[in-house]
Amino acid sequence: MEKHWWHKATIYQIYPKSFMDANGDGIGDLEGIIQKLDYLENLGITAIWLSPVYQSPMDDNGYDISDYEAIADIFGDMAQMDLLLEEAKKRGIRIIMDLVVNHTSDEHAWFIEARENPQSPERDFYIWRDQPNGLMSTFSGSAWQLDQKSGQYYLHLFSKKQPDLNWENADLRQKIYDMMNFWIAKGIGGFRMDVIDLIGKIPDAEITGNGPKLHDYLKEMNQATFGDHDLLTVGETWGATPEIAKQYSRPENKELSMVFQFEHVGLQHKPNRPKWDYAEELDVPALKAIFAKWQTELKLGEGWNSLFWNNHDLPRVLSIWGNDQENREKSGKALAILLHLMRGTPYIYQGEEIGMTNYPFEHLEQVDDIESVNYAKEAMANGVAIGEILASIRQVGRDNARTPMQWDTSKHAGFSKADKTWLALNPNYERINVQAALADKNSLFYTYKDLVALRKNESWLVEADFRLLESADKVFAYERCLGTDTYLIVVNLSDQNQAFNLSCETYQTIIANTDPGKVIDQGYLEAWDAFCIKK
Repeated sequence: MEKHWWHKATIYQIYPKSFMDANGDGIGDLEGIIQKLDYLENLGITAIWLSPVYQSPMDDNGYDISDYEAIADIFGDMAQMDLLLEEAKKRGIRIIMDLVVNHTSDEHAWFIEARENPQSPERDFYIWRDQPNGLMSTFSGSAWQLDQKSGQYYLHLFSKKQPDLNWENADLRQKIYDMMNFWIAKGIGGFRMDVIDLIGKIPDAEITGNGPKLHDYLKEMNQATFGDHDLLTVGETWGATPEIAKQYSRPENKELSMVFQFEHVGLQHKPNRPKWDYAEELDVPALKAIFAKWQTELKLGEGWNSLFWNNHDLPRVLSIWGNDQENREKSGKALAILLHLMRGTPYIYQGEEIGMTNYPFEHLEQVDDIESVNYAKEAMANGVAIGEILASIRQVGRDNARTPMQWDTSKHAGFSKADKTWLALNPNYERINVQAALADKNSLFYTYKDLVALRKNESWLVEADFRLLESADKVFAYERCLGTDTYLIVVNLSDQNQAFNLSCETYQTIIANTDPGKVIDQGYLEAWDAFCIKK
């Protein structure tokens, strides 16, 4: 099988509003990212996934694009974008652009023309109907919005300021491909494709994800844009099964490099319940079954996995599945070791490498995220107590991931010199910050740095088979086997001691947050013990 650079890569996601503010307006920017490239080079990452920096009214923090070929003023301008690409390249770091082509902003020139002139070609770039059907918006309420002027409804699977594009229109598709080629010509390293599984929707049949033409569109996109370039392309696919993921990522299908699947993320919530009905604790046996399925189904040559705990839409994994108090660093190392030694391309979300945690929301005025705000309004209207609403937002709300990056102990954690930042800093920044992490050679940061280096240098991480081992419920143990070499990974995902019997006379420690020899001698794992040994 042909190997690509992204097989050995570790990707770092930056949420630009919250990474580093260079111009002192309280909002992160491109210049701020440039200033911190040396830090990322030190961590060793291969590429940055950059959440959207395109021109946008920021109704949904940049996922509502009004001009794909311009940079939002709050982030800088195209000259700074070009400089970021240049400075990142000097450090061996590629830039992966976040591509949002399921919808645009209602302030995009196409939609303005479609609204103003129903006879225009742009009218058919969007989805209009005389009457709404039962489709619902992800951000609550109907997915149809009445346009008073023309008397028709337009589809918006997200905010009403995010009208859905009509992918059945060939002229629209060509415009999107032209735009992608504009960015490819600038030298980007690839695309992360926002809710890409929705572009094949059939609204009249109320089919949104995995529509019948989805893979035709992706094959056409591949051929028209990135197919002849060695770029990383990763699709956000909430509804993917292993079979569907193979369609996207099997090399001969000529679609995408990989997809984000979210089956494990579903364990954050109670079974078959909305996101806000969060699970009190992680169902470890279910997590083992899910990861084992994806690891064994997407064998090398048949597809490729993305490995992640966090992103801009998810709570901090340390707070929801780790122990963000007395075992914050150790549980952070355990979660990192568990994930990064599987087969796939790992993604680190900004702050994950220093153990940032969820925000202690105390009142709704602290909440910015449109999804959380809409949930709170609906829940209050339905009589849910404010304490219960805030508990849900503290646990699974999207703002948890979006609080500014914690660089040091100075004002606003060194993120900004402004009087007020766009979102408040987590008050624990005086304890949890980059400066402190770099100064402590045993910190979580250096575990991540070691894992990134392993991924680059050890071919078994790409090629070795995966085998789940029988173990206590709270223990996740698996082997990676390549030829005569066997690597054993063992992680205790709990605060309690867990039985684990291992007879191993000779071994080599690859990475650990504990002494594997002690575990072998005593026959049990202590809280959050994690290690990888070569047997």
